[in-house]
Amino acid sequence: ALGKGSDLEKAFATAALVYNNYADPESKLSKAETKSLLQSQFWHFIQGQENKPKYQEIISSLDEESENKINFEDFMILLVSLTLMSDLLQEIKNVKTTK
Repeated sequence: ALGKGSDLEKAFATAALVYNNYADPESKLSKAETKSLLQSQFWHFIQGQENKPKYQEIISSLDEESENKINFEDFMILLVSLTLMSDLLQEIKNVKTTK
């Protein structure tokens, strides 16, 4: 659908597609499913973050036994939060692309 979209549009479309592939019929993820998705699809952003207090807080909230599920909006906020604390973000900032 976004074959001619911008790189940013394609990135967000991909995030939505990945979320939808993991989500239940109500378009929500359990906390365990969210953690699994992050570990399999967002590994490069979260690796090395284990000792950061904010990361530990986020992951421990996903480990809590709860019936609460995560919707797409909360998932995107989670992705942005993890990206902002990631060491990989600094590496990305240091790369200049030319077009």
